[in-house]
Amino acid sequence: MTETDFHSFAAEGIRVSVDLRGGHVRQLQVEQGGRTIEPIHTAPWVEDAAIAGDEAIVPNLRFLSGDFFCAPFGFTEPGEGPPHGWPANSRWRLLGVETIAAGGRVARYELAHDVAGARLIKEFTLRDGHPFLYQRHIFFGGEGPIPVANHGMTRFDAPGRISFSPKLYGMTPANSLEPDPAIGRSVLAYPARFDDPARVPLADGTSVDITAYPFASRHEDFVMMIEDPANPLGWATAARPDKGDIFVSLKSPADYPVTMFWFSNGGRDYAPWNGRHVGVLGIEEGRTYAGMGRAASIAPNPLNEAGIATTLDLVPNGEASVRNVIGGLPLPEGWTRVAQVEASDGVLTLRNDQGEHVSVPFDTGFLA
Repeated sequence: MTETDFHSFAAEGIRVSVDLRGGHVRQLQVEQGGRTIEPIHTAPWVEDAAIAGDEAIVPNLRFLSGDFFCAPFGFTEPGEGPPHGWPANSRWRLLGVETIAAGGRVARYELAHDVAGARLIKEFTLRDGHPFLYQRHIFFGGEGPIPVANHGMTRFDAPGRISFSPKLYGMTPANSLEPDPAIGRSVLAYPARFDDPARVPLADGTSVDITAYPFASRHEDFVMMIEDPANPLGWATAARPDKGDIFVSLKSPADYPVTMFWFSNGGRDYAPWNGRHVGVLGIEEGRTYAGMGRAASIAPNPLNEAGIATTLDLVPNGEASVRNVIGGLPLPEGWTRVAQVEASDGVLTLRNDQGEHVSVPFDTGFLA
């Protein structure tokens, strides 16, 4: 690892560091309420020289941290690159950093590889006083449809609660993440469809509330929640009472019609996991058919047959882009979960079950 492997930039009250080896957000620090909030997760092995230097392990796993962009999301066909595609596994080059007249900075990075013939630019914006990283990924040129997603992660060191904008329904894919008990474990039923996240089918025939984390021990599981297209804002939060903070993920349902939750709680026994990736929650905003890859997302599937987009169409002589936002806020005293999130007139407002609220500055035009 060298200094040129990372790029950091900041605005008033917020700082970001990007691992240029795979475009992962290694660090997100937010100054709120007189303290520093660090809401994102970094895998416990990223500083292990033996793993970092083992090229038999894909870069996405060696440098696993924070949030990263995937194209195609999930499984890749021969010639498409490693799982989650080149954007999560290849080097990015800093193009430059600009100052925003209203206060803040914009950094742009270019991927070393093309993606389906497209040039890919990562555009990160920090605004003074905003506790958010505004992310835009822009494809210039290219051809054909491709499944895309952002892959945010946080970690629970103690019990916490997950909440999210209204969904049409949820589902697990055809196969579990870890079907071989000799090397790993999954506990949910696969495949399954459910309407109530508090009653998600388990493999043993019972059900579980996936909004309370942890809901099991030593397991790897994955669910996909279908956004209600009528929602003006798609959101997901992870309240961590022991740390006194909230991880926040925001999107336009038109950009990212699904939210995928990856529960990585010590359920993989092989390298580099070795049973030590514990309490991790992936909040993955996507335009994809689960993690089944490009072919499955292009082909007729239960989502696109219902009118839910599972790919982004590239424009041979133009551009296509998707946006999302991640951030961190203090968890107000007495709160255990977020019940509602609204954006209006330059402010994001979070409410709990009692109707109490907290508001922070937010660029409401970014996701419009």
